[in-house]
Amino acid sequence: MIPIINKSKFKIDSNNAPYFFIMPIIILFLVFMVYPIIYSLILSFQKFDNGKYIFAGLENYRMLFKDDVFIQGLENTFIYLIIQVPIMILLALILATLLNNKFIKFKQFFRISFFLPALIGLVAYSIVFKLFLNTDFGFINYLLKLFHLPIVDWLNGQYSSKASVIIAITWRWTGYNMVILLAALQGIPDDIYEACDIDGANAIQKFLFVTVPLVKPVILFCTITSTIGTLQLFDEPYILTGGGPSNATITVAQYLYNTGFRYFNFGYAAAISYVIAIIIAILSYIQFKVVGSE
Repeated sequence: MIPIINKSKFKIDSNNAPYFFIMPIIILFLVFMVYPIIYSLILSFQKFDNGKYIFAGLENYRMLFKDDVFIQGLENTFIYLIIQVPIMILLALILATLLNNKFIKFKQFFRISFFLPALIGLVAYSIVFKLFLNTDFGFINYLLKLFHLPIVDWLNGQYSSKASVIIAITWRWTGYNMVILLAALQGIPDDIYEACDIDGANAIQKFLFVTVPLVKPVILFCTITSTIGTLQLFDEPYILTGGGPSNATITVAQYLYNTGFRYFNFGYAAAISYVIAIIIAILSYIQFKVVGSE
Protein backbone atom coordinates (compact mmCIF):
# COMPACT_ATOMS: atom_id res chain seq x y z
CA MET A 1 0.00 0.00 0.00
CA ILE A 2 1.45 3.41 -1.02
CA PRO A 3 1.41 5.96 1.84
CA ILE A 4 -0.37 9.20 1.10
CA ILE A 5 1.77 12.25 1.77
CA ASN A 6 -0.27 15.25 2.82
CA LYS A 7 1.15 18.30 1.11
CA SER A 8 1.13 21.46 3.13
CA LYS A 9 -1.59 23.88 2.24
CA PHE A 10 0.97 26.65 2.54
CA LYS A 11 3.43 26.93 -0.30
CA ILE A 12 5.78 29.57 -1.64
CA ASP A 13 4.61 31.22 -4.83
CA SER A 14 5.06 34.54 -6.59
CA ASN A 15 2.56 36.21 -4.25
CA ASN A 16 4.20 35.45 -0.92
CA ALA A 17 7.83 34.90 -1.98
CA PRO A 18 8.80 38.58 -1.46
CA TYR A 19 7.69 38.37 2.17
CA PHE A 20 10.09 35.47 2.77
CA PHE A 21 12.97 37.49 1.37
CA ILE A 22 12.28 40.55 3.53
CA MET A 23 11.33 38.57 6.65
CA PRO A 24 14.92 38.38 8.04
CA ILE A 25 15.28 42.16 7.74
CA ILE A 26 11.90 42.72 9.39
CA ILE A 27 12.85 40.41 12.27
CA LEU A 28 16.19 42.18 12.75
CA PHE A 29 14.45 45.57 12.62
CA LEU A 30 11.92 44.51 15.24
CA VAL A 31 14.56 42.99 17.54
CA PHE A 32 17.25 45.67 17.29
CA MET A 33 15.18 48.81 16.59
CA VAL A 34 11.54 48.57 17.65
CA TYR A 35 12.06 46.52 20.82
CA PRO A 36 14.86 48.76 22.23
CA ILE A 37 12.78 51.89 21.52
CA ILE A 38 9.74 50.50 23.35
CA TYR A 39 11.80 49.03 26.19
CA SER A 40 13.78 52.24 26.73
CA LEU A 41 10.51 54.23 26.83
CA ILE A 42 9.22 51.93 29.58
CA LEU A 43 12.60 52.12 31.33
CA SER A 44 12.48 55.93 31.36
CA PHE A 45 9.54 55.73 33.79
CA GLN A 46 11.37 53.36 36.15
CA LYS A 47 14.18 53.52 38.68
CA PHE A 48 16.42 50.84 40.18
CA ASP A 49 15.67 50.24 43.84
CA ASN A 50 16.61 47.30 46.08
CA GLY A 51 17.80 45.13 43.21
CA LYS A 52 14.83 45.64 40.91
CA TYR A 53 13.22 48.24 38.70
CA ILE A 54 10.12 49.94 40.07
CA PHE A 55 7.71 52.40 38.49
CA ALA A 56 8.77 55.99 39.19
CA GLY A 57 6.37 57.95 37.02
CA LEU A 58 7.85 61.22 35.73
CA GLU A 59 10.54 61.38 38.42
CA ASN A 60 13.42 60.83 35.96
CA TYR A 61 12.14 63.63 33.72
CA ARG A 62 11.65 66.00 36.68
CA MET A 63 15.22 65.35 37.81
CA LEU A 64 16.56 66.52 34.45
CA PHE A 65 15.44 70.10 35.09
CA LYS A 66 17.38 70.12 38.38
CA ASP A 67 20.48 68.38 37.00
CA ASP A 68 23.27 70.94 36.53
CA VAL A 69 25.41 68.61 34.42
CA PHE A 70 22.53 67.84 32.05
CA ILE A 71 21.74 71.55 31.67
CA GLN A 72 25.43 72.28 31.05
CA GLY A 73 25.56 69.52 28.43
CA LEU A 74 22.44 70.90 26.77
CA GLU A 75 23.93 74.42 26.69
CA ASN A 76 27.19 73.13 25.19
CA THR A 77 25.33 71.11 22.57
CA PHE A 78 23.31 74.16 21.50
CA ILE A 79 26.48 76.27 21.34
CA TYR A 80 27.98 73.72 18.94
CA LEU A 81 24.72 73.65 16.99
CA ILE A 82 24.27 77.43 16.68
CA ILE A 83 27.90 78.15 15.75
CA GLN A 84 29.05 75.09 13.82
CA VAL A 85 26.08 74.12 11.65
CA PRO A 86 25.57 77.52 9.90
CA ILE A 87 29.33 77.91 9.32
CA MET A 88 29.61 74.39 7.93
CA ILE A 89 26.58 74.68 5.62
CA LEU A 90 27.79 78.06 4.31
CA LEU A 91 31.31 76.73 3.68
CA ALA A 92 29.91 73.62 2.00
CA LEU A 93 27.69 75.71 -0.28
CA ILE A 94 30.53 78.08 -1.23
CA LEU A 95 32.91 75.19 -1.95
CA ALA A 96 30.25 73.35 -3.96
CA THR A 97 29.58 76.49 -6.02
CA LEU A 98 33.29 77.00 -6.72
CA LEU A 99 33.85 73.36 -7.67
CA ASN A 100 30.81 73.47 -9.94
CA ASN A 101 32.45 76.23 -11.97
CA LYS A 102 33.67 74.95 -15.33
CA PHE A 103 36.72 77.23 -15.22
CA ILE A 104 38.16 75.58 -12.09
CA LYS A 105 41.01 73.18 -12.87
CA PHE A 106 41.70 69.89 -11.05
CA LYS A 107 38.08 69.74 -9.86
CA GLN A 108 38.14 65.99 -9.27
CA PHE A 109 41.23 66.33 -7.06
CA PHE A 110 39.64 69.04 -4.92
CA ARG A 111 36.33 67.20 -4.66
CA ILE A 112 38.05 64.05 -3.41
CA SER A 113 40.29 66.06 -1.06
CA PHE A 114 37.36 67.83 0.60
CA PHE A 115 35.31 64.63 0.87
CA LEU A 116 38.09 62.42 2.29
CA PRO A 117 37.67 63.61 5.93
CA ALA A 118 34.15 62.15 5.93
CA LEU A 119 35.63 58.70 5.18
CA ILE A 120 38.02 58.77 8.14
CA GLY A 121 36.88 57.03 11.32
CA LEU A 122 35.59 59.29 14.08
CA VAL A 123 38.02 57.93 16.64
CA ALA A 124 41.02 58.08 14.29
CA TYR A 125 40.56 61.69 13.24
CA SER A 126 39.73 62.79 16.81
CA ILE A 127 43.02 61.32 18.03
CA VAL A 128 44.90 63.11 15.23
CA PHE A 129 43.26 66.41 16.20
CA LYS A 130 44.13 65.76 19.84
CA LEU A 131 47.79 65.40 18.85
CA PHE A 132 47.67 68.49 16.63
CA LEU A 133 46.13 70.59 19.39
CA ASN A 134 48.32 69.34 22.23
CA THR A 135 49.58 72.27 24.30
CA ASP A 136 53.20 71.10 24.66
CA PHE A 137 54.07 69.33 21.41
CA GLY A 138 51.09 69.93 19.11
CA PHE A 139 51.65 71.06 15.53
CA ILE A 140 49.35 74.10 15.85
CA ASN A 141 51.24 75.53 18.83
CA TYR A 142 54.51 74.75 17.03
CA LEU A 143 53.38 77.02 14.19
CA LEU A 144 52.39 79.72 16.68
CA LYS A 145 55.84 79.56 18.27
CA LEU A 146 57.41 79.74 14.83
CA PHE A 147 55.73 83.11 14.25
CA HIS A 148 56.49 84.25 17.83
CA LEU A 149 52.83 84.15 18.82
CA PRO A 150 51.57 83.04 22.26
CA ILE A 151 50.61 79.38 22.45
CA VAL A 152 47.02 78.37 23.22
CA ASP A 153 45.90 75.69 25.65
CA TRP A 154 43.46 74.34 23.07
CA LEU A 155 42.06 71.37 24.96
CA ASN A 156 42.02 72.69 28.53
CA GLY A 157 40.73 76.24 28.23
CA GLN A 158 37.13 77.12 29.02
CA TYR A 159 36.49 78.58 25.55
CA SER A 160 39.37 77.21 23.49
CA SER A 161 38.22 73.64 24.22
CA LYS A 162 34.81 74.42 22.71
CA ALA A 163 36.51 76.04 19.72
CA SER A 164 38.63 72.90 19.25
CA VAL A 165 35.55 70.67 19.10
CA ILE A 166 33.83 73.04 16.65
CA ILE A 167 36.91 73.16 14.40
CA ALA A 168 37.20 69.36 14.40
CA ILE A 169 33.59 68.60 13.47
CA THR A 170 33.53 71.39 10.88
CA TRP A 171 36.66 69.95 9.23
CA ARG A 172 35.14 66.48 9.04
CA TRP A 173 31.60 67.20 7.85
CA THR A 174 31.98 70.20 5.53
CA GLY A 175 33.14 68.03 2.63
CA TYR A 176 30.30 65.57 3.17
CA ASN A 177 27.67 68.30 2.84
CA MET A 178 29.61 69.86 -0.03
CA VAL A 179 29.21 66.69 -2.12
CA ILE A 180 25.44 66.64 -1.50
CA LEU A 181 25.09 70.32 -2.43
CA LEU A 182 27.35 69.84 -5.46
CA ALA A 183 25.02 67.13 -6.76
CA ALA A 184 22.11 69.56 -6.38
CA LEU A 185 23.99 72.32 -8.21
CA GLN A 186 24.77 70.02 -11.11
CA GLY A 187 21.04 69.47 -11.53
CA ILE A 188 20.43 73.16 -12.28
CA PRO A 189 20.10 73.72 -16.07
CA ASP A 190 22.81 75.89 -17.65
CA ASP A 191 20.27 77.94 -19.59
CA ILE A 192 19.09 79.54 -16.33
CA TYR A 193 22.56 80.98 -15.73
CA GLU A 194 22.84 81.95 -19.39
CA ALA A 195 19.60 83.92 -19.05
CA CYS A 196 21.07 85.64 -15.98
CA ASP A 197 24.18 86.59 -17.98
CA ILE A 198 21.98 88.13 -20.67
CA ASP A 199 20.17 90.15 -17.99
CA GLY A 200 23.53 91.40 -16.71
CA ALA A 201 23.57 89.60 -13.34
CA ASN A 202 26.97 89.29 -11.66
CA ALA A 203 28.31 86.21 -9.85
CA ILE A 204 27.04 87.28 -6.41
CA GLN A 205 23.54 88.03 -7.72
CA LYS A 206 23.39 84.66 -9.48
CA PHE A 207 24.47 82.94 -6.29
CA LEU A 208 21.96 84.73 -4.04
CA PHE A 209 18.92 84.91 -6.32
CA VAL A 210 19.32 81.78 -8.46
CA THR A 211 21.58 79.19 -6.87
CA VAL A 212 20.40 79.45 -3.26
CA PRO A 213 16.62 79.36 -4.01
CA LEU A 214 16.99 76.41 -6.38
CA VAL A 215 18.97 74.30 -3.91
CA LYS A 216 16.98 75.40 -0.84
CA PRO A 217 15.38 71.94 -0.33
CA VAL A 218 18.85 70.35 -0.31
CA ILE A 219 20.15 73.03 2.06
CA LEU A 220 17.22 72.18 4.34
CA PHE A 221 18.11 68.48 4.15
CA CYS A 222 21.76 69.17 5.03
CA THR A 223 20.72 71.48 7.86
CA ILE A 224 18.35 68.94 9.41
CA THR A 225 20.81 66.03 9.16
CA SER A 226 23.61 68.22 10.57
CA THR A 227 21.35 69.35 13.42
CA ILE A 228 20.52 65.74 14.27
CA GLY A 229 24.21 64.81 14.11
CA THR A 230 25.22 67.69 16.39
CA LEU A 231 22.56 66.85 18.97
CA GLN A 232 23.97 63.30 19.00
CA LEU A 233 27.58 64.53 19.19
CA PHE A 234 29.71 62.20 21.31
CA ASP A 235 33.02 61.03 19.83
CA GLU A 236 34.84 64.34 19.36
CA PRO A 237 34.32 65.91 22.83
CA TYR A 238 34.76 62.52 24.49
CA ILE A 239 38.14 61.86 22.84
CA LEU A 240 39.46 65.43 22.57
CA THR A 241 38.64 66.72 26.04
CA GLY A 242 36.75 63.97 27.88
CA GLY A 243 33.98 66.52 28.39
CA GLY A 244 36.25 68.83 30.37
CA PRO A 245 37.52 71.05 31.69
CA SER A 246 34.82 71.07 34.37
CA ASN A 247 32.18 69.86 31.88
CA ALA A 248 32.94 72.81 29.57
CA THR A 249 32.64 70.61 26.48
CA ILE A 250 30.35 67.81 27.65
CA THR A 251 27.34 67.10 25.43
CA VAL A 252 23.98 65.55 26.28
CA ALA A 253 24.98 62.41 24.36
CA GLN A 254 28.16 62.08 26.42
CA TYR A 255 26.23 62.64 29.64
CA LEU A 256 23.76 59.97 28.52
CA TYR A 257 26.68 57.57 28.03
CA ASN A 258 28.17 58.39 31.44
CA THR A 259 24.81 57.99 33.16
CA GLY A 260 24.02 54.66 31.56
CA PHE A 261 27.37 52.91 31.21
CA ARG A 262 29.45 54.44 34.00
CA TYR A 263 26.87 54.92 36.73
CA PHE A 264 24.43 52.24 35.42
CA ASN A 265 21.41 54.47 35.94
CA PHE A 266 19.62 53.16 32.87
CA GLY A 267 16.21 54.61 33.71
CA TYR A 268 17.61 58.13 33.94
CA ALA A 269 19.70 57.58 30.80
CA ALA A 270 16.59 56.45 28.91
CA ALA A 271 14.81 59.64 29.98
CA ILE A 272 17.74 61.70 28.64
CA SER A 273 17.56 59.86 25.30
CA TYR A 274 13.87 60.68 24.90
CA VAL A 275 14.45 64.33 25.74
CA ILE A 276 17.09 64.42 22.97
CA ALA A 277 14.62 62.77 20.56
CA ILE A 278 11.94 65.35 21.43
CA ILE A 279 14.38 68.24 20.90
CA ILE A 280 15.40 66.81 17.51
CA ALA A 281 11.75 66.51 16.47
CA ILE A 282 10.96 70.08 17.56
CA LEU A 283 13.99 71.60 15.81
CA SER A 284 13.31 69.63 12.62
CA TYR A 285 9.71 70.87 12.62
CA ILE A 286 10.84 74.48 13.13
CA GLN A 287 13.37 74.20 10.30
CA PHE A 288 10.69 72.85 7.97
CA LYS A 289 8.39 75.73 8.86
CA VAL A 290 11.04 78.45 8.59
CA VAL A 291 12.87 77.27 5.46
CA GLY A 292 9.90 75.65 3.75
CA SER A 293 8.77 72.07 3.24
CA GLU A 294 9.13 71.84 -0.54
